[in-house]
Amino acid sequence: MAVGSDRTERQPDALAVARWCAAQGWPVHPLAPGRKTPPANCQPCQDSPHSPSECPCHRVGRWCHGFHAATTDQDLIGAWWRVNPGFGTGVACGPAGLVVIDVDSHPADVPARDRLLPGIPIHDGVDLDGLENGYHTLALLAALRKAPDPSQDSGTLRVRTPSGGLHLWYRDDTHHRFTCSTGSSTGRALAWQVDVRAHGGYIVAPSTVTTGGTYTPLPGATTPAPLPRWLAEELIRTGHLKDRPSPQPRTPQPAVPDRARQAVVAAGGGKRGAEKVLDTVLQDVTDCATTPEGAGFTGKLNRAAYTVGGLVSAGHLTHAAAERLLADAARAARPSQDRQSSAVIRSGLAAGARQPLHVGKARG
Repeated sequence: MAVGSDRTERQPDALAVARWCAAQGWPVHPLAPGRKTPPANCQPCQDSPHSPSECPCHRVGRWCHGFHAATTDQDLIGAWWRVNPGFGTGVACGPAGLVVIDVDSHPADVPARDRLLPGIPIHDGVDLDGLENGYHTLALLAALRKAPDPSQDSGTLRVRTPSGGLHLWYRDDTHHRFTCSTGSSTGRALAWQVDVRAHGGYIVAPSTVTTGGTYTPLPGATTPAPLPRWLAEELIRTGHLKDRPSPQPRTPQPAVPDRARQAVVAAGGGKRGAEKVLDTVLQDVTDCATTPEGAGFTGKLNRAAYTVGGLVSAGHLTHAAAERLLADAARAARPSQDRQSSAVIRSGLAAGARQPLHVGKARG
């Protein structure tokens, strides 16, 4: 069944979507009914956290640990969807050989010019009136590289998201292994509000139905085209290589409140200082995507939420924006742990709010 070419009002059933994806050679895993996140692990996995690679559930055909359980086995897929026909479909990008550019269209304040296209200065003379979202920053990046706007590329699979965003699916035929990032960080991001889904992450399959709406394939190609060379070069430039050289050993870092204040001093305080603090702690979280286990993810997320809570309390950003940024960073690093991450974020924000982080008043 060509899910990508189904342009009728009738949507294919959930199992048909999963089977079609697996037939393309893309390992799939269930998503919780109506949601874009995996179902919860079994109770023993919840009670005794462990590495997905050591999980005994995969050997007996359970779906624990989200995209780590992804498979192309049609018999196993059928068994999973018989348990819950309402499951949605996630595709494990790395094993599928996919790089998906996730263009967001979230209402948000436009950041400083140096955060729109990380590593690319945008001269003050460039008119940015009307720039509002990831569609615009991706088009700007393409224009600077004298390349076509990827969002208009009907030669590859394009999927409209329920929130008005766009997934651009590409086949990675390079010899590189790219990794995920979110468009809220300048440490490793392709562009503001432009996320990357690759190794260490998953993407919602086309035609999957959620409570928010349907992931709708757009007219044009029904399968991914090869990743354009210029986009591959941009991914390399912005630090998306999975197998990066090992960093040099660093001296132990102090607790985040002190570290954050050091970043404020280095940045000179004020709004730019707040952005530096935000980037530092969010990047600590998203960097966990390259280390499935043993990265101290929960501790890093908690410290990030604590610091961001201080920024919220001091008036540097809204509580809603803080929750969204932290959730995006956590999902990029641990896409199958939304429930646990949300609890950590709420707790950390509440604790941090009791100690406002007044960036402009920082002293060395």
